[in-house]
Amino acid sequence: MHGVISLNGVPPPKHAFGYCKSAGRTLRRADRIISESSPLLQPPLVLLTLGSAHNRRETVRDEGAQRPQLIYSRAFTLSAEQPGIVVDHGTTSLKEHVRKKMSEQKRRNKGKPLHNTNLYVDLLSTQWPIVYSSDYNISFLGLEKLHPFDSGKWGKIVHFLKEEKLISDETIVKAREAQEDDLLVVHTRRYLNKLKWSFIVATITEILPVAFLPNFIIQRKVLRPFRTQTGGTIMAGKLAIDRGWAINVGGGFHHCSSEQGGGFCAYADITLAIKFLFERVEGVSKAMIIDLDAHQGNGHERDFMDDNRVYIMDVFNRYIYPGDGFAKRAITWKIELDWDTEDSEYLQKVETQMSKALQEVTPDIIVYNAGTDILDGDQLGGLAISPQGIIKRDQAVFQAARKRKIPILMVTSGGYQRSTARIIADSILNLHQLQLIDQKVL
Repeated sequence: MHGVISLNGVPPPKHAFGYCKSAGRTLRRADRIISESSPLLQPPLVLLTLGSAHNRRETVRDEGAQRPQLIYSRAFTLSAEQPGIVVDHGTTSLKEHVRKKMSEQKRRNKGKPLHNTNLYVDLLSTQWPIVYSSDYNISFLGLEKLHPFDSGKWGKIVHFLKEEKLISDETIVKAREAQEDDLLVVHTRRYLNKLKWSFIVATITEILPVAFLPNFIIQRKVLRPFRTQTGGTIMAGKLAIDRGWAINVGGGFHHCSSEQGGGFCAYADITLAIKFLFERVEGVSKAMIIDLDAHQGNGHERDFMDDNRVYIMDVFNRYIYPGDGFAKRAITWKIELDWDTEDSEYLQKVETQMSKALQEVTPDIIVYNAGTDILDGDQLGGLAISPQGIIKRDQAVFQAARKRKIPILMVTSGGYQRSTARIIADSILNLHQLQLIDQKVL
């Protein structure tokens, strides 16, 4: 008989015979779910759903089972040519398995010395907790123009802020590049090694000619700017705790998780900033992510899927990339928008949901992903928010944090029009005019 599973040497009971018409499809789906759920779960692995609400279209009929459940086995592989299945009854739910593995990992890490990092710095009294480096900007033989993202917008934001005399080179914090040990706080070594393949980076950046370039050039011209922005987000996390607020002029790579990049996001800077705070800053044990980019933040959602210390509010266009149904399970407060949503509806939904979220949870820090791809006319965002609507949105988030005296870290994330740099700068200036940000400790 095909597909007999025996866990821990215990043969399956007679009543556990089942049949799956799409066994191969179920397995492929299962392997994808498992490999993306947690780095602690690796194939070969089987996940079958016995009439579960998680996967109603692909079920296994178990005539003797009392109730549906998720099951797993590490010692069994299945192909489309093996429709007969025997399922052991003495198994554990996938969620419980993940939680148990995470708990074991925490016990192993307890007492383990933290790696040395140069990303946690102290501010001078004359400095603003605004983090930037000219190394953020990507420019190489014009290839950056093959992607709609303005890969020089970060420098333009700082230029506008300097023109308005808000900051100078001496008063902003220069971002430092995240090193491998910093990245390994979240990323697997396997994923970081993948980035040594130009084809993988081309897929992540969505610039196909990158696949044909030597990787050492990719590391210097593409990935180093990403690593520097990632370092900037980690640095801004600590500065937000120190000063009450901080802004990384770059960052917000919310499509990247510990094991997978995509959507112009190569490093999981939001996850890294939060994990650094949990590990290194006393008193930080709860975080809230408010993700207001037009796209779903599936990267940090996958990373914090089973972490009850992190609460996620995500407001996004329901019809666009990435459409990650699995990651949506991690969202605590979810608002899915329709095409061409305008200011009044958008701001009302954001402010109402944010107020509700902050009544339910008081985090130790808010990480605010302030994407400007919600702007009317953005070819990838599909929403219709005015420049003034974006400024009002940012103001509402900072007012909510200030009112409750919650430190807030802002990252700039997506925005695919040339006008977004000016809008971001105007928004920061507005925050300053309203005394929601200043050089003093809040």
